[in-house]
Amino acid sequence: MTDASRLLQAYDEQLRTDAETPSAISVARLGPLRLVTFLGGRGFVTYRDLGGADEPEVRRLVAVAGAHFRADGGITKVEWKTRGHDHAPGLHDALLEHGFVPEDPESIMIGDAATLAADVPLPDGVTLRQVTEESDVRAMCAMQDEVFGAPVSDRTANAILRRQALGDGMELWVAEAEGQIVTAGRLEPVADTEVAGIWGGSTRPEWRGRGIYRALTAARARSALALGKTLIHSDSTEYSRPILERYGFVKVSTTTPYVWER
Repeated sequence: MTDASRLLQAYDEQLRTDAETPSAISVARLGPLRLVTFLGGRGFVTYRDLGGADEPEVRRLVAVAGAHFRADGGITKVEWKTRGHDHAPGLHDALLEHGFVPEDPESIMIGDAATLAADVPLPDGVTLRQVTEESDVRAMCAMQDEVFGAPVSDRTANAILRRQALGDGMELWVAEAEGQIVTAGRLEPVADTEVAGIWGGSTRPEWRGRGIYRALTAARARSALALGKTLIHSDSTEYSRPILERYGFVKVSTTTPYVWER
């Protein structure tokens, strides 16, 4: 088995479970699908695989899943998380037919936590810290909304604060300079696995290219190792993917979110 095959197997077996949605309010099952509801009117569709479904069955699953969320008036947005290595005949067309719109694909990256836990120097005046206070969490989420091009709202912060209250080990890390948060990201240890995820990585455009994201990633990797997690997983944009590749991470597949909005 190649290293990429081994890491993809770990991804499929250890991460495509309920561990993927620890902050879910509810999870309904539809054949191989998990239909997840999150705080703030967000729906999410994921699965280990589609169980060998043929094209008519895939179309049926999409139709029933879409109807499930449309019937709930509190749901305003649904993401169907696809993976490039899945056998899913007709899925793209079926999602389009039911109003889902594909967003930019991301690379599924996996690698050894130890390779990321390097000593990365920070620019003068930049500091790293883990945050837990509500005011810090809200400031972090507002920065991320801005960087990701979304309207600043309480939705993300409320979801993160609810997740914090679960006490499942999630960590929030930020880099600060000149009195503001310039980079942020989460560490999410996955219970009963060897894996921790790094999520939400974002840096203000004017602070990119200075090694700050790499330093924040290294800090999260060191924390993961301290928790006994030896592998790091990330769904990476084209900005963060090359950084991880420089540390020996492997692109094992791709993931493309398809989004429906009411």
